[in-house]
Amino acid sequence: MANQLYYTSPYTSSWTTNVIKTIHNNGKEYVLLENTGFYPEGGGQPADTGTINGVRVLDVQKQEDGTILHQVEQQIVGQIAECRLDWEKRYDHMQQHTGQHLLSAVLHEWENIATVSFHLGNDYTTIDIEIEKLTQTDLLEIEALCSKYIFANKEIKTYFVSQEEASSIPLRKLPSVTGNLRIVEIDQFDYSACAGTHVSHTGELGLIKLIKTENHRGQTRLFFLCGHRAIRDYQSSQIILNGLSDKFRTNKDMLADRIEKLEKEKKFVNNELEVIKQENANFLAERLTSSTDSSVISATFEDKSLKDLQLLAKTIMKDNDYTIVFASALDKKILIQHNGSLSFSCGALMKEILAGTNGKGGGNNTQAQATFDTSADFDQAYQKIIVQVEQILQAK
Repeated sequence: MANQLYYTSPYTSSWTTNVIKTIHNNGKEYVLLENTGFYPEGGGQPADTGTINGVRVLDVQKQEDGTILHQVEQQIVGQIAECRLDWEKRYDHMQQHTGQHLLSAVLHEWENIATVSFHLGNDYTTIDIEIEKLTQTDLLEIEALCSKYIFANKEIKTYFVSQEEASSIPLRKLPSVTGNLRIVEIDQFDYSACAGTHVSHTGELGLIKLIKTENHRGQTRLFFLCGHRAIRDYQSSQIILNGLSDKFRTNKDMLADRIEKLEKEKKFVNNELEVIKQENANFLAERLTSSTDSSVISATFEDKSLKDLQLLAKTIMKDNDYTIVFASALDKKILIQHNGSLSFSCGALMKEILAGTNGKGGGNNTQAQATFDTSADFDQAYQKIIVQVEQILQAK
């Protein structure tokens, strides 16, 4: 087994060691090192990445026999390995994993809430905990307790103990493994069996920010950020908040009230707009039906959306038996519709038209629609549909 520097010297980001063996398997290249600081994936923590002799390390996995395989982009040449971690990524993992220990310990101290699982993702770190719900007030209280231990800058110690020695340690959770256990201790506050990488003092976490919760199989999934992730999130949120405050011409404390007021105004305006659109649809329906003797009503509109045309078609067919062919030049979309009294399928007709035209769409027996990328395709399809509909109706 390689000497595991991530246990003995977790802050080591570069080192020189010997290549024990290179392996080519299923088109992939692997290398075994005498000493490695590359953490293998496990315990909810992703594998480290970096370089060996300038070659990218893609993945690191620990085998059942303890062998640590480093998957690399290409074969490593030579017996000496110059290794370098992606330190920013490693330190981020150290912050997130240590933050999980502290958060889980605080939850246990706060309301005896057990942590069931842990996942360190690219965007968020999550833990699943044995409680159905946490309120916003709960989250703020938990954050405050975490901050208390962060500001205390407690030392974080790691050491190995035997199974017998472990029985005398107040572990938060006893793992179901045999042999020696690696203990991660937040000085006289929390004791956990863990094989991950961690910072040396709680002060290095900076802060823990609880982002959101989700219900997950009767438990709660808690999303959080630590350290640099939390700082970047705060900076991004502050930029967004300042931008919104400037846009709505109010301070951040009044922003929620301002948005609520605008939502009410928008709802009122939308209601008025729907009334006006229906009145306009009634007017157009009267004009279109009174100016034709045909059973087909067709028209192209430059400034109306497909949704507007659907309302107009519905208005016309409410009291009349017509086949509708409407085209929206604004959206480059075409609508075919009838009230079900005719035997031909709008969807089948549209499918036939699209087979010879560059467009996308579909429909059912009584209604079909399609959209086109170019005005030429749009115009061509519209003319074809008019001809086809008239031929179908004349044949009846």
